[in-house]
Amino acid sequence: MENTPINPAAQITEAPMPQTATPPADGKYPVMEFETKEHDFGKINAGSKVVYTFNFKNTGEADLIISNAVGSCGCTVPEYPKEAIKPGESGKMKVSFNSAGKNGQQQKTVTITANTAAGKEMLTIKASITPVTGIAQ
Repeated sequence: MENTPINPAAQITEAPMPQTATPPADGKYPVMEFETKEHDFGKINAGSKVVYTFNFKNTGEADLIISNAVGSCGCTVPEYPKEAIKPGESGKMKVSFNSAGKNGQQQKTVTITANTAAGKEMLTIKASITPVTGIAQ
């Protein structure tokens, strides 16, 4: 056995990122069309938990399959449909934001992984968080 040092960088390959689905042979993709991709909660008190539901429609020519949705931090939690959205059908993505421990202007994102042509979609939420300055008696 040889004592050759292992070069970890030499083991990295330029493999393509896995996709949620094999690209369609007919070139038809779903299209995730949102009413809005951004929501501003405005001023909220620190510690508040707020929720917004983003509405979207599949305006493409194939079933839309969302494989994942992730918030940019643990304070932002998306809930997405697990079933396929047929062309012409609508869906909802509920995004919860917990402002505990936050202060001032905040902007968070939700990254959606789906079988669209781009493979990724992004939503944004904003809030201006007012610190709680006393305890009500």
